[in-house]
Amino acid sequence: MSKHPGLSWRFTHAITRVPAESVAHGLRAEDTGNPDPQEFRVQHAAYVSALEEAGLMVDVLPSLEAFPDSCFVEDPAFCLPEGAILLRPGHPTRMDEPDEIRFALEKRFRKVLDLPGTGHVDGGDILTLDDEILIGLSARTDRDGAEAFATLLAEWGYSVRIVETPAGVLHFKTACSTLGEDVILATRPMIESGLFGDRKVVAVADGEDYCANVIRVNDVVLVPEGYPATLANIQAAGFRTRLMPVSEPRKVDGGLSCLSLRFSLN
Repeated sequence: MSKHPGLSWRFTHAITRVPAESVAHGLRAEDTGNPDPQEFRVQHAAYVSALEEAGLMVDVLPSLEAFPDSCFVEDPAFCLPEGAILLRPGHPTRMDEPDEIRFALEKRFRKVLDLPGTGHVDGGDILTLDDEILIGLSARTDRDGAEAFATLLAEWGYSVRIVETPAGVLHFKTACSTLGEDVILATRPMIESGLFGDRKVVAVADGEDYCANVIRVNDVVLVPEGYPATLANIQAAGFRTRLMPVSEPRKVDGGLSCLSLRFSLN
């Protein structure tokens, strides 16, 4: 199957959702305190501005109080130029979120499909590269869901690989990101897994694992504040960066990629 140049980093549009007051009760693997909803919204607004300044048209959806984690729109859906796929998140409190984002996707895409079967896939376990799409098995993404998802992607002409997420990693993209142009940013356990073959890998500095989740948006890489060594590694690899405040999403296991669905309609 052919490469899709720029698929992983050239975008024209994004969808985001304003954090609700209930985000203070969002899911987390470790309790480091509740996020402040007001400060979270301030940081979210800065994130939306950064996407717009990178050249994207951003749809900002209203908050959903019934779904504390619903600002993390990457998990219930997946977007490609050919269309969108509504996923089936692996945590019970998030399973109805795809229905809440369906209308927003139907406004942008002529084709919106539902994940077949009964398996589960979280968008945070999907790493899009220009030549293949990796699906990481995790506590939120099972093999049945991954195989059903891979079948849909193959029908659209994409090469797909289902892989094992290293132990202790919540989502596959908790520990790695694409920087585009065949370059990966990854933590040490992810590098040692050998999943990336002979691709160039930029290492996340020891003690800065949260910074593995960055997003390249056209010509800039959005990077979490507070991780200077990893920031320096990304810049040394030749990428232009912009720092983003992330103190509140981090408290509920959220990263930069989680907060938007990014896609190209050109």
